[in-house]
Amino acid sequence: MIFDTHIHLNSEEYTDNLIDLLNNAKNKGVTNFLCVGYDIESSKKAIEIADQFDFVYASVGLIPTEWKQYNDQSISDLEKLILSSKKVVCIGEIGLDYYWEKEEKIKTIQKDMFIKQIELANKYNLPLSLHIRDAHQDAYNILKSRICNQKGILHCYSGSLEMAREFIKLGYKIAFGGVLTFKNAKTSKDVFLNLDLKDIVFETDAPYLSPTPFRGKINLPEYIVETVKYASELRNISFEELCKITYMNSINIFHVKTYENKD
Repeated sequence: MIFDTHIHLNSEEYTDNLIDLLNNAKNKGVTNFLCVGYDIESSKKAIEIADQFDFVYASVGLIPTEWKQYNDQSISDLEKLILSSKKVVCIGEIGLDYYWEKEEKIKTIQKDMFIKQIELANKYNLPLSLHIRDAHQDAYNILKSRICNQKGILHCYSGSLEMAREFIKLGYKIAFGGVLTFKNAKTSKDVFLNLDLKDIVFETDAPYLSPTPFRGKINLPEYIVETVKYASELRNISFEELCKITYMNSINIFHVKTYENKD
């Protein structure tokens, strides 16, 4: 059993063969997916897909890089989406991203987006799917002062081991995807090897960041199996045991039924 905690099944790359791709993944042991939105339209699509498949859940949110779309209506629009389906189990992907944006004015807008969406998560008792890039300290400061009741997951974590431990102290899980398998991903490997398994989950971020040996190609839902296999070898733990631990970590974050309880 594997729970993909961050995937964009709402991407146009999957429009023509989504059912086949999901069946292929399920046949390889991928039992659940969180389909993540990054703006209003992709969040709507995430809900449509989640409503279609009982093993898919939806996350709705405005990613920080979409700050130009953010306005007085944005939070209200997200709230309507939350109320439209019981399959919405998370707010995200949200956070801070300073990779391209260096202006303080834009950083301020991103922070406001972040805080308002944390408040929305608390209103509906939902966890967060966090997109944080080159902004870990600022994000940590916000999460420490604006506590999210249900915590969440740091998606595609790219910070240091020390910073990861600080987020974990706040109650957050760290997600690992295809980057972990890259030869030059020394920091990612260091973080993964030095965290307790109770604080780890897996993701694809598909259609992006395919793991080795598929690096450079469109990431498919089934490829998460390659990442988990690689991770089990790094930690010298059986594939089955790692799947079991991280699956339950994911279930506990999103508060959804286990696969065994589904029809």
